[in-house]
Amino acid sequence: MKTLRQLLILPLLLLVQLSAFAQSDTEDKIQQVETNLVGSLQIAGEKPGTLQERMTFYKVNGLSIAVIQNYHIAWAKGYGLADDSLKIPVTPQTLFQAASISKSLNGVGVLKLMQTKKLDLYTDINTYLTSWKFPYDSLSKGKKITVANLLSHTGGLGIHGFPGYRQGKPLPTIVQILDGQKPANTSAVRSMYEPGLKSEYSGGGITISQMIVMDITHEPYADYMKKEVLQPLGMTSSTYSQPLIGIKPALLATAYYANGKQIPGKYHIYPEQGAAGLWTTPTDLAKYIIETQLAYEGKSAKVLNQATTQLRLTPYLDKTAALGVFTEDMDGTKYFGHGGSNAGFRSQYYGSLEGGNGVVVMVNSDRGDIIPELVNGVAKVYGFKGLYRSVVKTIVSVPDAVMQIYVGKYAITPTVTLTITYEEGKLKGQPTGQSKLILYPESQTKFFPREAPVNVEFVKDAAGKVNEVVVLENGHRTEAKRIQ
Repeated sequence: MKTLRQLLILPLLLLVQLSAFAQSDTEDKIQQVETNLVGSLQIAGEKPGTLQERMTFYKVNGLSIAVIQNYHIAWAKGYGLADDSLKIPVTPQTLFQAASISKSLNGVGVLKLMQTKKLDLYTDINTYLTSWKFPYDSLSKGKKITVANLLSHTGGLGIHGFPGYRQGKPLPTIVQILDGQKPANTSAVRSMYEPGLKSEYSGGGITISQMIVMDITHEPYADYMKKEVLQPLGMTSSTYSQPLIGIKPALLATAYYANGKQIPGKYHIYPEQGAAGLWTTPTDLAKYIIETQLAYEGKSAKVLNQATTQLRLTPYLDKTAALGVFTEDMDGTKYFGHGGSNAGFRSQYYGSLEGGNGVVVMVNSDRGDIIPELVNGVAKVYGFKGLYRSVVKTIVSVPDAVMQIYVGKYAITPTVTLTITYEEGKLKGQPTGQSKLILYPESQTKFFPREAPVNVEFVKDAAGKVNEVVVLENGHRTEAKRIQ
């Protein structure tokens, strides 16, 4: 007969064994992800790249990732250096600039005001603006811009994004930014056309929403976001403070140009906080994603309830632009997400609307090419439906004499030409003002570059002479006549 002690020990041993198995399984999956990086286009027979190989290839100093599975953070890990001069490694605690991902959390903050009945999404923005008023003109055609327009980029407003300010340079106020007055380094946020016609990305419009938050709450923007959004979501490492306050420098990723060189002053400052000012980690962003997924299903309401969350994730005018996020149906699985691009930083997150899966990747580099490759690796290893987006193409053999007859210049537009050359046994294409790319043959007349979703087909006339190329890009067909 088993003793009481034996009855107690057996479950504990089983628990330890299960924990060890789970840890081993996670480590195995991490290793699989690290060795399965592929781009949007693969050539048949090539092996996937490793994370270290691709970081070296793209001159990415540091990278941080968090993977979400079944509404939990499966793992988070840092790679490379947060600062190469000081040899500070990236850890899961390293803060990166989230850039335009800031807009997603800004949307949560604005909708919290709607949920507490402090604003109406469909009312003229000037109803809530007190420190500054939007100067409507004839371009808006008498139509009023609403808060929903701002969050969904449907306000017809200008200023796509912001370059930020170097350390030590004078910082403009929000009013100076909105009016394009010095020391602001962007022009005024004004109408380009009437609101409600289409979604056209506007960081300027998001900055107006930042002003609305401040005018309604009478609080500094970073304080409101910390109290009402970041802390309730458990994003305790994150901050909208610009410039930063009270953060140890060793926790901050330094920004780098695409060539791997450090940006002067280590990083830029973004007073356009709602559009670009969030400092965060993939782990903290994963907490936001999980809460959004749970709230969407009515299983949590730490900041927004189910109805408000579902509204936030519903495209407002077109098929993708919702209120601070973009949604996309990827082969039958719906995801919400956003990308980010600040000086020396790139980032991307995806969260599924069902099943509680997702991924966050952040790099301290102007080269974000590695991000979709790593997302593909995660999607393949974890079987995240729809998130794996890579096409395999087979290269065929084309005689040198055939490729040489394609050499020449082709007019894509009156001002843009496609120059085709034949160098060292390879066909290359170079549009005006762009880099020269190798064109790989998939048939005797059809070619493709690895770097972009483009197909180039050379067209022969009845006499066998090539007088035209057809360029296919994202479903758009362009016929370019030979001019040389």
